[in-house]
Amino acid sequence: MDFLPSIHKEGYIFILIFLAVTILFSVFSDKLAIIGIILTLWCIYFFRNPERIVPIGDNLIISPADGVVQKIEAVEPPVNLDMGKNLRVRVSIFLNVFNVHVNRIPATGTIKKLYYHPGKFFNASLDKASIYNERQEASMIMKGGEEIAFSQIAGLIARRIVCDLEEKQKVESGERFGIIRFGSRMDVYLPENVQPLVTVGQTMIGGETVIADLDNKEGRKGEVR
Repeated sequence: MDFLPSIHKEGYIFILIFLAVTILFSVFSDKLAIIGIILTLWCIYFFRNPERIVPIGDNLIISPADGVVQKIEAVEPPVNLDMGKNLRVRVSIFLNVFNVHVNRIPATGTIKKLYYHPGKFFNASLDKASIYNERQEASMIMKGGEEIAFSQIAGLIARRIVCDLEEKQKVESGERFGIIRFGSRMDVYLPENVQPLVTVGQTMIGGETVIADLDNKEGRKGEVR
């Protein structure tokens, strides 16, 4: 049935819970039942898992998430991924509770290292979220040999990060690999000396928006802080 939205597997249990509560509400009050229906529809909407048209090119780095570019800055890569201390451009994408939360691989290549950090739940829009919040970090080697990294970061409301990746796994750009529940952030660390093609405040479409092109050495240098 094409008219029904595709739902991520993590969403089914929550949708069933919302439906059960809605049925319970309906016993006591029509108004409560309406509230329950609205919340159930929102839950279905939150866990939607749409198809995307992925740009073709082994030189492209694609947005791993829907959301808005919150910050672009030159920082050291995550220490636990053993990528050295040379500065790299980090593009931070903030996801609100209305964005698609299914995460996608930003480039074609091989997963090099994974590191899970149990942590706090500061607002994902804060700078310290990249350091202190619960997060799943991953580094990968692109087809051309360039190394990049990306990180799923839990937010103030998010309480579960799902990552289906394994080390040495071969992956394709735009491929789904996980989800963060209920408001979060994704960080992408570009290869050294590569500039982003996106700007702060830009709306990103996971699996479609091009963050960087390794064949384009200029990018938008004025955006890097």
